[in-house]
Amino acid sequence: MKRDAVTGGGCLVSTAGVVGAVWLWGASDRTQRHLGNKFENNGQDFGAVLTELPFVFLAGAVVPAVLWGLGVWLLGRRRRPEPSGASQLHA
Repeated sequence: MKRDAVTGGGCLVSTAGVVGAVWLWGASDRTQRHLGNKFENNGQDFGAVLTELPFVFLAGAVVPAVLWGLGVWLLGRRRRPEPSGASQLHA
């Protein structure tokens, strides 16, 4: 695989992870409760946004990128041809 394709794929997976993680976090019942999804916005707690959202964003970006990199690394190791001198040493 070319290096540019691997880098572009990693960025794409990381971006999709961020969007998906933030969307799931925002759609959860717990988050809706903290953002005041009650009668006349009783129970609003924007502290949840300030403390949780950065972690959700980072986890959504880092976890898919690490898994992508691990997969590329494992596939790269499997496809590497054996050096020509190594086959003569084992014979």
